[in-house]
Amino acid sequence: MVVKICMGSSCHLKGSYKVVQKLKELQKELPELQLVGSLCFGNCMNGINIEIDGEIFSDIKAENVVETVKNYIKKRDEVNG
Repeated sequence: MVVKICMGSSCHLKGSYKVVQKLKELQKELPELQLVGSLCFGNCMNGINIEIDGEIFSDIKAENVVETVKNYIKKRDEVNG
């Protein structure tokens, strides 16, 4: 699973580094998690933005990023059986 984190100036100022730190911690639990930095997603007003396997998630914070990723995995696994 690939998670891209917007590292553009707006998301950076909103705390994308803290989001990256939380995701690095989550990698210990989910070693299949690949983190990739990305330039601006063009959704600055709703940042911090991340993309998981092509799906964009907005208004991400260090406090909700782990829950967001785990919810994505749960929904993906339900769909795939």
